[in-house]
Amino acid sequence: MRTIFFDPVNGAAGDMITGALLAAGADEEAVIRAMTSVVGRPEISRVNRRGIQATYLRTHAGTGNRTIEEVLSRLFDADATSEAKEMAARVFMRIHNAETRVHGDHPHFHEVGADDAIADVVGACTALLSLSADAVSINPIPLGRGTISSAHGLIPVPAPATAYILADSALVTRVTEEETGELVTPTGAALLAEFSSSFPKGGSDGRIRSIGYGAGTRNPEDRPNVLRVMVMEAEGENGFIDILETNVDDVDGEVIAAVIARLHREGARDASAIPIIMKKGRPGHLIRVICRREDSKRLAFILAKELGTLGVRCIPSVHRFIADRRIITVRIPEGDEIGVKIGSWQGEIISVKAESDAVLAAAERHGIPIREVKRLAEDAARRELQGWISDA
Repeated sequence: MRTIFFDPVNGAAGDMITGALLAAGADEEAVIRAMTSVVGRPEISRVNRRGIQATYLRTHAGTGNRTIEEVLSRLFDADATSEAKEMAARVFMRIHNAETRVHGDHPHFHEVGADDAIADVVGACTALLSLSADAVSINPIPLGRGTISSAHGLIPVPAPATAYILADSALVTRVTEEETGELVTPTGAALLAEFSSSFPKGGSDGRIRSIGYGAGTRNPEDRPNVLRVMVMEAEGENGFIDILETNVDDVDGEVIAAVIARLHREGARDASAIPIIMKKGRPGHLIRVICRREDSKRLAFILAKELGTLGVRCIPSVHRFIADRRIITVRIPEGDEIGVKIGSWQGEIISVKAESDAVLAAAERHGIPIREVKRLAEDAARRELQGWISDA
């Protein structure tokens, strides 16, 4: 079980979150591609923040105000996976809802409507999803103390929109005694809130597989302005899952598809629908959900509420073995860079699979069959992996 652990001890902003995830091993090429499609290629550098080496992102974007419709339109044109764009859209809806509570009906975003904020959000969502997380854990969010200058003049920190985003989330906050200025931006708060709601909360035990620090723009004298991310993996007790099942014969396919999508958002590790023949020869579906034990009751209720089923079977405490996963980026002869997910078991490679959205985009761009692009990318990955093995 892989948990992405966020430690915003000195705050959080979009660029800090993305930088920390990249430093912890996220797919850099996918993140750069997504951000570049919004605002141009970001500058990624290593900086020192009070003795800590951290990754710093700079987009060189101008300022601008946009409506929520304009933000979402620009977002959905980004070169990112549909899952990343949908997650990013939910992040901006959190910001939009918070600003509505502060200002009433408001026609435009201010600071968070600029290109750099859109790029930061889609980049952070792409980075997190590329790490194949099973769970997300977030330490308490520091509120900060003092005032900042905004489009509305001097305002207290946390900014009103940030406070509402935090209040509407499950995130835990902590009071900051010293004068710090703004520690958490609306974008940073909305990203962490969405990450927390999109994944189950991880346990506290596990081995640290990688650590990354993301740097903020400021470099104060009294503290390292960084956010830390740790990728943790646990085995044993955390390797047990429950399987939920129910049969339905009076629910159409669109509803089933929507329920499966919701189950994934609510923390299911997997969900599927299997065609079956039920009593009296009626066609139906077996809905199967794989989830953590602590999520079983909640997800069973979702099945009952959404599908109208009167019973959900639970096969408890099934142990599952989980392969190690990582993503490498390869270049095919046509020049496109494609991410390939590598699965390994006890050091042996068992799976090489090209990222489907990138394969489809390359196939459409060059007018060649999808299966051919997939073959080229996976063959390139195998050659690269063979090189690593030979070097070892």
